[in-house]
Amino acid sequence: MSKEAQAKSPSELIDERISELGDWRGDMLARLRAIVRAADPEIVEEWKWRGVPTWYRDGMICTGETYKTAVKMTFAKGAALDDPSGLFNASLDGNVRRAIDFHEGDAIDAPALSGLIRAAVALNVGKAKR
Repeated sequence: MSKEAQAKSPSELIDERISELGDWRGDMLARLRAIVRAADPEIVEEWKWRGVPTWYRDGMICTGETYKTAVKMTFAKGAALDDPSGLFNASLDGNVRRAIDFHEGDAIDAPALSGLIRAAVALNVGKAKR
């Protein structure tokens, strides 16, 4: 990582990523980020693995990876979460993670996604208190 990048906060690096994408993926990542941050004000943003926005609260909640045809939200402990709205549509075979792939033009079910984020936070907070 360059010295310039090291001097920037994770939030500033995420802002830059959203801006440099310059297409629907940046817009989608910005919308998903806003939902994550609104779901729990104590969530902390991090910048991991050479450029992956990552959100934490007493452990990892989820990531916001960008690919050519998708923005992938991977929940670190997604397999342990109830998903009554059926948002998870990727990484369904693993024992731990679950993901949601968003493609160009996809709608976001913000209330359901917020609920999933809050459930992930509750899972982490519950484990942290033990």
